[in-house]
Amino acid sequence: MQTQEILRILRLPELGDLGQFFRSLSATTLDSGGARRSVIGSGPQLLTHYYDDARTMYQVFRRGLSISGNGPCLGFRKPKQPYQWLSYQEVADRAEFLGSGLLQHNCKACTDQFIGVFAQNRPEWIIVELACYTYSMVVVPLYDTLGPGAIRYIINTADISTVIVDKPQKAVLLLEHVERKETPGLKLIILMDPFEEALKERGQKCGVVIKSMQAVEDCGQENHQAPVPPQPDDLSIVCFTSGTTGNPKGAMLTHGNVVADFSGFLKVTEDY
Repeated sequence: MQTQEILRILRLPELGDLGQFFRSLSATTLDSGGARRSVIGSGPQLLTHYYDDARTMYQVFRRGLSISGNGPCLGFRKPKQPYQWLSYQEVADRAEFLGSGLLQHNCKACTDQFIGVFAQNRPEWIIVELACYTYSMVVVPLYDTLGPGAIRYIINTADISTVIVDKPQKAVLLLEHVERKETPGLKLIILMDPFEEALKERGQKCGVVIKSMQAVEDCGQENHQAPVPPQPDDLSIVCFTSGTTGNPKGAMLTHGNVVADFSGFLKVTEDY
């Protein structure tokens, strides 16, 4: 199939058409009071949200729970196996249990509480993220590609006392930093995957508590706390760069920032 035919079916303009369109616009169309604005907007007012009841990431999830009728939410599968699904209500319950469990482990329900997440994409990652949003905590992702020096820097800079990891090997990496007295503020490591008792004992020797994610969820279920939802202007996530030109830089995104981003996408694609 020719490129033009694909674009016609998708109703996407060709690059030449886009160039001609932008050249036809007057300077005042692209400039509003000295500031650039989108030519696809209907006016100078920036879009902050698409649905009135979804202005934070917590509200976005609750809207999904409502309109889906508790439909499938998170899907996962093993190689060559069919997908298994967690329903919206299952995810909501686990997020509240985990968040309540974090509160029982010296975390606070506020935007000054930064929770590190050192894991690959999987359902538990989203559950951790939602748990933080449910209790107004802030997510700080950590990545393998950052390297140990950058991870150490981020933990200290963001004053992270709790990190949730997927595999024991990552817990060992974090413990090594603590043992070398490089991250003295790290006090709790929560693992998604099973781990040996020796790992817990190693943590005790340097003052770090090692817990399974399931144990923290169980604790939260027994000591359930009502959600403390965030406001649109509250911080939701801090995304650090790799720091190729120095130390990693943290991009601080509010709930309103994230919601506005995908609201813009929904707006420009609503006719397709």
